[in-house]
Amino acid sequence: MIIGVPCETLHDEYRVAILPVGVEELIRCGHTVLVEPNAGLGSGISDHEYLQHGAEMVTVDDLFERAEMIIKVKEPQPAEWEKIRTGQIIFTYFHFAASPDLTQAMMQSGATCVAYETLKDENGRLPLLTPMSEVAGRMSVQEGAKYLEKPQMGRGILLGGVPGVPPAHILILGGGIVGANAARIAAGFQADVTILDINMDRLRYLDDVMPANVNVLFSDRHVIRQQLPLADLVIGAVLIPGAKAPQLVSAEDLKLMKAGSVIIDVAVDQGGCVETSRPTTHSEPTFLEEGVVHYCVTNMPGAVGRTSTFALCNVTLPWAIKIANHGIVPAAAQFAPIREAVNVHQGSVTNAAVAGALDLPLQEDI
Repeated sequence: MIIGVPCETLHDEYRVAILPVGVEELIRCGHTVLVEPNAGLGSGISDHEYLQHGAEMVTVDDLFERAEMIIKVKEPQPAEWEKIRTGQIIFTYFHFAASPDLTQAMMQSGATCVAYETLKDENGRLPLLTPMSEVAGRMSVQEGAKYLEKPQMGRGILLGGVPGVPPAHILILGGGIVGANAARIAAGFQADVTILDINMDRLRYLDDVMPANVNVLFSDRHVIRQQLPLADLVIGAVLIPGAKAPQLVSAEDLKLMKAGSVIIDVAVDQGGCVETSRPTTHSEPTFLEEGVVHYCVTNMPGAVGRTSTFALCNVTLPWAIKIANHGIVPAAAQFAPIREAVNVHQGSVTNAAVAGALDLPLQEDI
């Protein structure tokens, strides 16, 4: 199979979808790998390193024209839509539920869209989403600490406080991978941390493993509204695989929060769990609503491109090899996780959560 790895075109995206070792492994399996020049520079990987391991450097137009499978990090951007052709496999993050236009474009292309974020293993885990959730969770506290500073429109709060002055109160909505990683970092800052979740088994687990300055509460509408006035930093960390994120904080709820408090909505990729969230970029990451600073960058891990690229490629390469070795239909038949990851195939939506979120017909078989 001919595999293409283009430069990421999303603004301030510094990740790349393959490492030089990935090129070598795919070639060892008998495949051809095309890489667009400068694709790895944002992650500190030179063209020479790719060439050393057997990649062929080609223009982006040549890459899209020749490649049978395109491997990316972020969803195809509008300028790339017309380059995608019938029968091509696109293996990347899609987050279709939050983007009807992207979904329609991919359906019209006739391509097969294999979404990292819905590939689910035999234990129900999301192995291709997990490393970026770990990065985003840890970054959320880092960014929250920065935007709580007064020059950044924040309250002027130090997360850990100092002797005689209380620490910041951090509210984390969701106790999954993002939430747990955020809580660990926030606890290390000596902040006062509360995690909300609706899964009691998960809450019991978190209560066992988290430090003493992390509390866990069952999440419901009343508890959220009780916690918002206390919070200096709110981290939105909820996820329903493939579906749009539930809105847990309404625009009216912002009036309960302190002026200069900060919301980091990690769920913005899936539409956001705060009603007032809207996608932002690393260049312009924040905006104010009701005096509350909103940070809603859709590609948070892209800012730490080298860490994120290595973490992502460690887990995506084995699945890329399976797809390349077998072809998408046989691979989906043989490997249930790949079948879970196929969201669009030859013009039809094949993922139930995406179909439900966008009110589209579901084709169950590919």
